Amino acid sequence: MKNLIKKMAFACIALTMLSCSDDDNTPQQQTIAEIAGGNADFSTLVTALNRTGLTATLNGSGQFTVFAPTNAAFQTFFASLGSGVTVDNVNADVLKAILLNHVVASEIKSTDIPASTYVSTLSPINSTANAPTISMFVQKSGSTVTLNGGVDSKGAVVSTADVDASNGVIHIVNRVIQIPTLVDHVVDNPDFDTLQTVVTSTGGTFGNQSAVLGVLSGLTPAAPATLFAPNNAAFTSLITELTTAGISPTGAQFSSVLQYHAVSGNVRSSALAGIVSGTSAGVVPTLNGQNITFSLTGGAKITGTFAPTRTASNIISTDIQGSNGVIHVLDKVLLPTL
Repeated sequence: MKNLIKKMAFACIALTMLSCSDDDNTPQQQTIAEIAGGNADFSTLVTALNRTGLTATLNGSGQFTVFAPTNAAFQTFFASLGSGVTVDNVNADVLKAILLNHVVASEIKSTDIPASTYVSTLSPINSTANAPTISMFVQKSGSTVTLNGGVDSKGAVVSTADVDASNGVIHIVNRVIQIPTLVDHVVDNPDFDTLQTVVTSTGGTFGNQSAVLGVLSGLTPAAPATLFAPNNAAFTSLITELTTAGISPTGAQFSSVLQYHAVSGNVRSSALAGIVSGTSAGVVPTLNGQNITFSLTGGAKITGTFAPTRTASNIISTDIQGSNGVIHVLDKVLLPTL
């Protein structure tokens, strides 16, 4: 009996040692930074991370999604900045902002991406503490994932998805994703196609809106604006509404309507409560000189000055952040006094 017990004890010890030996030989999963460092096609990305001090971030704890440009993607991007620009001499602050525009602070597998959504990158709009960060428009059709409108815009397409890492996931992209402006965000999202058509019109039904487009394109990070952007359905309803009322706006009136959807400053949704409860009681001047009125009763709403009985516009999506301002989506076009 004693011999049997000894044999069983030795067997248990042996199994335990074997188990430990197997665990020690199991390779640990690499971090995002380590995976990049081991892939020759990410050598430019690795250099960029080292130059900007971001290697430690992507080598540390937490969970990240990194849309990783290849060497060829970086080469195309640097060429667009001018002759002789490389990862070694491009402005480090510009490079850091661009890199952070490729990182999301959570793990997003391709299977979890809906048909379209916005995510917040880690790229801040300025250097102030707790500054808002740039939004990225993500679309998926079948297995194809497109970012900020794809290569026809300033975005990219995912060429290889779901490279798993210990601290998140890498999606390899075919272009460097540039930081979007307000106009870029309007162009990239198909739900703003009608708004884009109106703003870029040079004649016909909507008149020449070049001046309005110039104002929107001329916004800067130092002098941003907030755009309340009607979606396609909102414009369809407007056309029906105006036709029923027998109103045919002129090009100048359409210009007034467009400017009525923008206010000065980068007004995030978190600031609306203060505007409503402040001394202005929610009344804010727009870029066309007339006022709009905010209300938070029953959800965030905006009321214009045209036809007092006209129902308010609902803010149905908020905080689409660009480099020179922020967009909130409306389900109804605002109308000023025409």
